[in-house]
Amino acid sequence: MQQQISVITLGISDLARSRRFYVDGFGWGPVFENEEIIFYQMNGLMLGTWLQGALETDMRRSGLARPGAFALAHNVAAAADVQPLIERLAEAGGTILREGDAPPHGGFRGYVADPDDHCWEIAWNPSWTIDAEGRVTFGL
Repeated sequence: MQQQISVITLGISDLARSRRFYVDGFGWGPVFENEEIIFYQMNGLMLGTWLQGALETDMRRSGLARPGAFALAHNVAAAADVQPLIERLAEAGGTILREGDAPPHGGFRGYVADPDDHCWEIAWNPSWTIDAEGRVTFGL
């Protein structure tokens, strides 16, 4: 079986508010959007932001897991890129959870929550490389 993830879909409460965070904050461009969902083409997978009620209907499941029980990560090319991106995401409707700082294991990171409380780690890791397509490679 191929080791891959095709789509990560986040349940959201307000499509326009979420769009502002991802488009104005990260600078990502949607590849598809309608009145319920927006898809962003990532580096080998899709990120979807879908109105939670519609997602629950599609899954035939209510009471989805609460946001914040996991963290997504966006790695940047340099330590100096972490804090400015965190601040831009906050200006686009996010909430700063942790300002950028250096963890004991090295690198530099901080956390911001999107408008629906999905946590994003913004990180620079000196052991990980990011290629021109944005793919991260684990290295020690």
